[in-house]
Amino acid sequence: MLTIRLSRIGKKKKPYYRVVVIERTRPRDGRIKEAVGTYDPLKKPAEIKLNRDRIMHWIGLGAQPSDTVRSFLRQQKIA
Repeated sequence: MLTIRLSRIGKKKKPYYRVVVIERTRPRDGRIKEAVGTYDPLKKPAEIKLNRDRIMHWIGLGAQPSDTVRSFLRQQKIA
């Protein structure tokens, strides 16, 4: 089963995340299917960039967003 969740790519004490489509059983930073956005919590306000078309494509194929990503989608009025 596919899931849309965050994958950390930032340095220590400087978090930065990619929003990725990945198999649910893979580790957080494991091999991904596709990166569909980014999240930078250090900017004020936090910066969220999402690729709407690709997210809707993956949701159409059955991918389930994590709770955090679902809140991002609601903020951006995507789903």
